[in-house]
Order: sequence, then C-alpha cells, then structure tokens
Amino acid sequence: MATSTSSNQAEGKMGNHEPTPLEKHVMFFDINNDGIIYPSETYQGFRKMGRGIFRSMFAAVLIHITLSHKTRPGKCPSLLFPIVVENIKYAIHGSDSGAYDSEGRFVPDKFEEIFKKHANQNADSLTYNEVKELLKANSEPKDYYGRANAFVDWKSLYDLGNKDGILTKETVKAVYDGSLFEQTAKEHASK
Repeated sequence: MATSTSSNQAEGKMGNHEPTPLEKHVMFFDINNDGIIYPSETYQGFRKMGRGIFRSMFAAVLIHITLSHKTRPGKCPSLLFPIVVENIKYAIHGSDSGAYDSEGRFVPDKFEEIFKKHANQNADSLTYNEVKELLKANSEPKDYYGRANAFVDWKSLYDLGNKDGILTKETVKAVYDGSLFEQTAKEHASK
C-alpha cells in the first residue's frame, strides 16, 4: 500500500493519470515532487534510507547514467541526467522477473512465480542463494545490460530488505508497489 506521501506525490506529478506501480516505485526519489528525478534527489533518497555517503553517491551516478537517456526518448541528452517519472516504463530491462509489464503495471502472476520457482527453503521468502538462482534463471542470452541491471536491482533489494539473511515476500512486494523506500526511510529516521 502506498503511503500518503506517495499518494500526494502522485497527485502532484502525474496530473490526471493514476501512476503505475513502476512510477510509484521511483517516486520516493522525486524529492521536490516535479515529476523529474535528478541525481541529487536520488542521493538524498538513499541517505534518507540510511545508506552511506559513498554508496548513495555511487547509486545516484549509476542509476542516472543508465536510466536518464531511456526516460527522455527523442530528446537531446542532458548533462543533468534527469529521469522522467512518467517515462520510467522505457527503462524496463530484460533478464528480470517480468513482475512489471511493458507499461509499468504490476503483474501478480509473475510476482507469485518468483516464489513458486525459487523459494525452496520457505515459500514466502528468498535466501541470497535463491536470489542468485532467480537471476540465473531469468538471464537472457547476450543481454549483458539487462543482466547487469537485474543483478544490481536484486542485490540492492537484498541488501536493503533482508532480515536475518532472508528476503520476505512482503518486502519484495513493497519494492514493487513503491512503499519499501518510504518504510525504510521512516525506520531510519526513528533510530
């Protein structure tokens, strides 16, 4: 369930259209609520979640270098490396779970498939080795870009959301619906 902050952001940025789950997934990082995410906002978002300075900087640079041009189709490259929230669907990559469709909508069957196929020790959670198995199973031949992105996505999710060495189904669902980042930021702020 998206938080009220996410809902307010959605109304401010998306105008009349209801944001897709993929748009909600990235909206946490749109600090100034203008529909465009700049590297400085991504950095701030990672810091709000308790990530270190170097890791936050590295994530911001990596994310914006790889996604900016994809969310600005037909536009000249920008040295500011903005990510346009409403165009985030253009940044979907191969070699992933398929839990988002090509429009950025959540696909429940594909989400459930993650756990049916790969949650061997516990039906509602993934170990690190099961995440590696998932990545290997979803790896498409010669899709180096997609494989690298899937690895970074799942490794980051595991690092952020694992509890006692497992990644729960609830946590994975929260990253897909956009609420995990907000939850993590609140937990970090309360410490």
